[in-house]
Amino acid sequence: MVKIAPSILSADFSQLGDEIKAAEEAGADLIHVDIMDGHFVPNLTIGPPVVKSIKKVTSLPLDVHLMIESPDRYIEAFAGAGADIITIHTEASTHLHRNVHYIKDNGVKAAVSLNPATSLSVLDFILSEVDMVLLMSVNPGFGGQEFIPLTLDKIRMLKDVIREKDYNVHIEVDGGININNAGDVIKAGADILVMGSAFFHADNYAEVIKAIKKHTR
Repeated sequence: MVKIAPSILSADFSQLGDEIKAAEEAGADLIHVDIMDGHFVPNLTIGPPVVKSIKKVTSLPLDVHLMIESPDRYIEAFAGAGADIITIHTEASTHLHRNVHYIKDNGVKAAVSLNPATSLSVLDFILSEVDMVLLMSVNPGFGGQEFIPLTLDKIRMLKDVIREKDYNVHIEVDGGININNAGDVIKAGADILVMGSAFFHADNYAEVIKAIKKHTR
């Protein structure tokens, strides 16, 4: 069954604790936390203290997505704040193998992310080392963007490699996912869907999750 990871980037930050609790009660599987530094992406969001506060209000795993330059400088801080999964971008990490293992050494699951135009070939010598690959289906930095259709081909290609190699690696997809296109994303091979505005701007969170989980591979 596909998992749903609501992205708090689209939540009402004036009621963030309540929003997260509502997502959990609706049946969400993870909470996706976007960390942006204003350099790697043109936006600035939150840091470890907010992640630590979020950890106190939910029992769901925290899926922390570092859209930041030199992520190795902050891995330990976010692990200590309560991250269960830490994702770093291949484009922002000079020593990707070292950083993936640094994440694991901090007792956290390690994931790597690829921007829409980044080739899957960057995973050739790291895929066996990670727990998850996050494929961006929009250019990172802002919520509310439209899903890039070519991502479906990318998901299929990655799924084929994972199956061929018999790796235990999940595929997460982030950007522009909604009720209308989720079925195609799941069919292509995604295991985890990150949903932002399509989730937190909906009238009924539980109905969104129910509609998405009707799609099975």
